[in-house]
Amino acid sequence: MGKLLLLPALLTGVFCAGFAVVVDFVLGMKGLATVVGISFVSGFLGNCFAQIVLGRGK
Repeated sequence: MGKLLLLPALLTGVFCAGFAVVVDFVLGMKGLATVVGISFVSGFLGNCFAQIVLGRGK
């Protein structure tokens, strides 16, 4: 049961970390609204990425 919870969380975390590095490099973080928006997009895409990798997006 724990493995089922940790693997998607780990994949999402890795994706979000990479996404944040790319966004920081391209834009540079500016303002709270930007940080909130980027965090939302990163979490959403990271979750989708984890589900696709784990084959649960079918």
